Amino acid sequence: MMRVGFLVILLVFFGLVAYVTWHLWRIMPGSWVAKSLVAGLFLLWMVAAFSSMLLRNRLPYPAVVAIYEVGQPWLIAFAYLLIAFVLADIAVLCRLLPKACLNGNLTAMLSIFGAVAIVMIAGGIHYKHKYREELAITTEKPLEQQHLRVVLASDLHIGYSNRKTELASWIDIINAEKPDLVLFGGDIIDIQTKPLVDKNYADEFHRLEAPAYAVLGNHEYIAGGEDSEQFLALAGLSVLKDSVAHFKGIDIIGRDDRSNPSRPALWEFADSLSGFTILLDHQPSRLEDAQEAGIDFQFSGHTHRGQVWPLSWITDALFEKSWGHYQRGSTRYYISSGLGIWGPKIRIGTRSEYLVLDIYSSI
Repeated sequence: MMRVGFLVILLVFFGLVAYVTWHLWRIMPGSWVAKSLVAGLFLLWMVAAFSSMLLRNRLPYPAVVAIYEVGQPWLIAFAYLLIAFVLADIAVLCRLLPKACLNGNLTAMLSIFGAVAIVMIAGGIHYKHKYREELAITTEKPLEQQHLRVVLASDLHIGYSNRKTELASWIDIINAEKPDLVLFGGDIIDIQTKPLVDKNYADEFHRLEAPAYAVLGNHEYIAGGEDSEQFLALAGLSVLKDSVAHFKGIDIIGRDDRSNPSRPALWEFADSLSGFTILLDHQPSRLEDAQEAGIDFQFSGHTHRGQVWPLSWITDALFEKSWGHYQRGSTRYYISSGLGIWGPKIRIGTRSEYLVLDIYSSI
């Protein structure tokens, strides 16, 4: 059944690729040679996008990085060209545009290409800016000091796309907040640990100036659960895998990712809790569990809020809360769209961010 579903998805995908390619061939003015060249370059770009994922174990690091940089933006270009051509076809059907506007029309071609290029360039610039989100909570539970600052981040996706230099800049951002504690909400690793080990990415985490804890996300399992845990340990991060850590009056509950179907229920941690509770759970599913367990604050990631519009509409529909501040009863939540990104380093209608949580004791 899964194979049938996968084949259907492939057929739909390649059908849409054919649709966009045909429109590119059709809208390009000039001879069939010029038309075929544009359509061929688009398909070659697609091959580069998927080669970056399929050949990463067979090529040296610099080659994989280069293919990633060139190929991955195709995913965004394809999505927005698809939207543009669908809207144009609808406009033609509704007689809002003449049929000839999509046939060998240089003005229409440049307009569509230019709009997509501008959106992608703006999205790339937007991704580079890391947003600082703040939340202050006052608790009646005793802390070992009056004020504790916690910096939380999720979805770094470090590897061939988000590389060591970018990780270094993120560590600088975190250290600049002068946190008492740093928490990572999963998907620190992107696809595999090989580039992280070969290029000593762990060194950057050792520059953190506060104790750091992390939980596993689904991408840690994609990269190989044991390999991921070994890398995180090498990086000096304390991995909480269905376990609790205590820090100056804060109880940090780290849940294993939902990729593990046998993880224990949240209520089973109750006997280990006495202070202000922070729950790290990578995927923001079943938010009611934290409320029912009396958790003070939950931090999750995973959704990226779709990364680009209109995928944000899909994540908003799939999750009770796909991004931002939320509250259920006395339980506060923050669902992060992630510090890093998966695939093309472009954000449209979403943002890359980290959270600064200031916890004050009223006692």
